[in-house]
Amino acid sequence: MTTTRPAVVLLHALSLHSSMWAHHTEVLRARGHHVIAFDQRGFGSAPLGTPEPTLDVVADDLAELLDGQGLPQAVLVGSSMGAYTAMAFLARHPGRTAGLALLSARATADSPEAHAQRLQFATLIEDDAARPTVIERTTPLLVGPNTRERQPELVARLLADARAADPRALAWAQRAIAARPDAAATLRATDVPAVVIAGEEDALVDPAESRHTADSLPQGRLVTVPGAGHLQPLESPTLVATALLELLDRIEAVAC
Repeated sequence: MTTTRPAVVLLHALSLHSSMWAHHTEVLRARGHHVIAFDQRGFGSAPLGTPEPTLDVVADDLAELLDGQGLPQAVLVGSSMGAYTAMAFLARHPGRTAGLALLSARATADSPEAHAQRLQFATLIEDDAARPTVIERTTPLLVGPNTRERQPELVARLLADARAADPRALAWAQRAIAARPDAAATLRATDVPAVVIAGEEDALVDPAESRHTADSLPQGRLVTVPGAGHLQPLESPTLVATALLELLDRIEAVAC
């Protein structure tokens, strides 16, 4: 496929699907970019299949999709789980990323405590009796206190998406994320325009971790979204779109 501007792949967060990027897809297409909002395994229209839980499989799914569209490179934009998929893609398919935006993610592997928590979540989400309580307890924490107060409709949407998600896919994805390796060395080798976007009120990724992730990228910049939690694309879509457009300006400036 021929395009005058780089293709952009949008990778969604856990329990959501490609529709989380509806606003950004519209903005980027209006600017002339070929945009792929990618449903990861088990979410949206993508079947889960039966592989062992690893983000390498999802990264290879993405590479196959790009191959099918004749795209040797793309700009990767990943939120939370989507950011971890992007990092797996960087490791498995070097040279195929023209630019990078990582939202709400850390470069390091999980601590033993976080690893255990993910595996416990996976077990509970597969339990029909425990699942409703787990969803009701954890889903509101994906957004910041400011968002919970001012955008109750967004919290309701997130709860509906979590309830509708395939519990097998949720469990598979959590186990895959838990198994991911430290990505700092991979990021240090990724010398492309990059931005790390963090939520000021993110309860899941510490600001110091976001700074470390940005510092691990040779061309990394850190953007903090005021009043947002873990899901800035939904909490503050306009600010995130602005950060992505600035990243794309940097990429195009390098290409000129």
